[in-house]
Amino acid sequence: MKKLVIAIVTAFVLWFLMFSPLTAGYVNFWLTMSLAAVVLTAMAFAMRGRLIISSMGFSWRDLAIGVGSAAVLWGVFWLGNFLSVRMFDFAQGQVAGVYAMKTGENQLIIGMLLLFVIGPAEEIFWHGLVQSELTKKIASPCVIIVTTLIYSLVHLPSLNFMLIMAAFVCGLFWSAIYYYNRNLLTVLVSHALWDVSVFVLFPIS
Repeated sequence: MKKLVIAIVTAFVLWFLMFSPLTAGYVNFWLTMSLAAVVLTAMAFAMRGRLIISSMGFSWRDLAIGVGSAAVLWGVFWLGNFLSVRMFDFAQGQVAGVYAMKTGENQLIIGMLLLFVIGPAEEIFWHGLVQSELTKKIASPCVIIVTTLIYSLVHLPSLNFMLIMAAFVCGLFWSAIYYYNRNLLTVLVSHALWDVSVFVLFPIS
């Protein structure tokens, strides 16, 4: 458990560097995010390498769940954005702030990073490592909530309510899928496809 705590603290530090207003202008978001992906993936494999690989069995059913769930989550976010901008004065500005991170960047490179590096890395770390390790201590669906809360809390340095809530919704969605489906490949596909869809191909704002 001590190693898991160290891994989570490392993630918090990396998310602080990426998202905190205090570091804005001093770090390149996409470079830092890519570095974080490499670091967290390396930590996950160092701690649970064989188990992570064995949890990624391929089946057409699991692939279909991954693709379909990405589409469903995009729809959830479209509806959430539609409602939130009408309920909260700050919502549109905060969502625009998230999308501003890709301004001036090569969209193809961002798409490739999200699809093949960042999305997969987050799943390997947050569910292949964190949720799987927590399941040893919390052998019930409560582990879904605990994993989701940790994932949401690392986004707190952004001070962006919409981003934190987005992290909560995504964390809950993928944690539940992984808990009940038990295939890391499913959520890896879902996360990667959702990332590139909502941020590059079909932005909701």
